[in-house]
Amino acid sequence: MPRLQVQAQRQVWALDFDGVVCDSVGESAIAAWKASAQYWPEMFARPEVVARREEIIDQLKVVRPVVETGYENLVLVRCLLAGVDPQAILKDWHKLLGEHMQLWGLDRSELLAAFGGMRDQMMQEDLAAWIDMNDIYPGVAEAVRRLVADHEAYIVTTKQARFAEAILHRLAGVDLPPERIFSQAETGAPKSEILHLLEERHPGTQYHFVEDKALTLHKVAAMPQLAHWNLYLVDWGYNTQEEREVVRRQDRIKLISLDDFHALA
Repeated sequence: MPRLQVQAQRQVWALDFDGVVCDSVGESAIAAWKASAQYWPEMFARPEVVARREEIIDQLKVVRPVVETGYENLVLVRCLLAGVDPQAILKDWHKLLGEHMQLWGLDRSELLAAFGGMRDQMMQEDLAAWIDMNDIYPGVAEAVRRLVADHEAYIVTTKQARFAEAILHRLAGVDLPPERIFSQAETGAPKSEILHLLEERHPGTQYHFVEDKALTLHKVAAMPQLAHWNLYLVDWGYNTQEEREVVRRQDRIKLISLDDFHALA
């Protein structure tokens, strides 16, 4: 009976998008290559660079777990072309990102506009084809629809909101109003700040944050003001076996499978 009472209450669910709801690794790799070619046209006009397209796209899929915001994909393309080892990227990307942004004189806002602009261009040219480059993880669409119907559900993502909205609508059959999609890429607000805002907006209930980035969850777990949040690391997203093992050895963050998520939702 207590479980039925809890389930009847409208709880707050904050879901990351890429790596939790959507598998965008194929689309982001192709968009990154095209955006890079447009941003650095002279470099990408060289035959030796053109010849490495498929190799770099495959490597982008390998290093996908390090990406927090889309613009980083352009820096990854440059790094991979420069010969930076994918394993080194997986191990120490935050340090490498800062070093290469400085080395090449790159501007975050310009790269963000370049990556977003390429996605806009791809959508305008063939929306269905662009959406089909993405996938919704098995069973997640149904779980998200239940959360939207029964609870206070939000998307909290580093992806630009218009892209998440289009994919949710076309692939998952979910229509979320704009105020339910928080884009860190657009606002600059960290996810922890958004969680605090949601707790203030919906006081006195249960709170759930589902994420595929272990580092993000560890940051939230260390904040006493967010102690009311249940934290979940998904085992199907863009994280590594090492990160999952670290989570298994502590109690604050729960490692969940797709089946676990379906049961929770």
